[in-house]
Amino acid sequence: MPTGRYAPSPTGTFHIGNLRTAVAAWLFARSTGGEFLLRWEDLDDTADPRHEAGQLSDLAALGIDFDGPPVRQSSRRDAYREIIDDLTARGLTYPCWCSRREILGATAAPHGTPGSYPGTCRELTRRRRAALEASGRAPALRLRTDLEDVEIVDTLHGSVRRRMDDIVLRRGDGTPAYNLVVVVDDEFQGVRQVVRGDDLLDSTPRHAYLQRLLGFAEPVWSHIPLVVDEQGERLSKRDGSAGLETWCALGGTIHDLLAGIARTLGIEGSEPTLRAMADGFDPDAVPREPATFSTDGPELSLRR
Repeated sequence: MPTGRYAPSPTGTFHIGNLRTAVAAWLFARSTGGEFLLRWEDLDDTADPRHEAGQLSDLAALGIDFDGPPVRQSSRRDAYREIIDDLTARGLTYPCWCSRREILGATAAPHGTPGSYPGTCRELTRRRRAALEASGRAPALRLRTDLEDVEIVDTLHGSVRRRMDDIVLRRGDGTPAYNLVVVVDDEFQGVRQVVRGDDLLDSTPRHAYLQRLLGFAEPVWSHIPLVVDEQGERLSKRDGSAGLETWCALGGTIHDLLAGIARTLGIEGSEPTLRAMADGFDPDAVPREPATFSTDGPELSLRR
């Protein structure tokens, strides 16, 4: 009975895709009798308690419940600092002064891997490092990896192999980075089942690398295809234009939304309540194509 979790960022209003992923994560956990936990990823400067309240209201409206009190990342900075200090003591970190623009420019060159770090600051000369330190720009802190291929197995996507790069552990402003905190928190909460959007699939080998490096248990991975709009563009939580309020304003009901989520998760013939959906849920039947949110109805359907 693996423990699952949902870990939203309180930085805006949930869109339909966020809610569908939350339902999927709940179903993966509850259909096997597992616990389901909540974690607030609230290290972002735009995190707001008002968004937390709205997100909790939307989850409750769908019938999603959690076991135990939520974990709040903003209260766990000491835990992240201890891990970073330990990795530094092991000689596995180094400062990096590269901006995002510089990294994108380097990886856009021939043979570069888009989005991966090219190692610019990995082996700086003493003179170059002194110049960067004197520049006044605060460096990020990166993990010095083995730069190897890392493989994970996802229940929906099968084997996924990615080349490891030197990931950021702490941003230049001192904030612990997502790739670190998500791994530390999953271990802390005893999470053994990670269900989330497939936009994070490419980052997952990085998480697995960190888990193996730190001696943490590796969870079962399941990355759900996203919900897109009628033009095929992914929905945005920050604009809030495709959330539960919009769904209801267009004439949809909670019953309709759960029925649409059930269809797009491969659940057939059940009443659109979470408990009934859990009884008919088969993880192997989850479609591999994205779902589409349409304002005509409104409707949630598979994108063919």
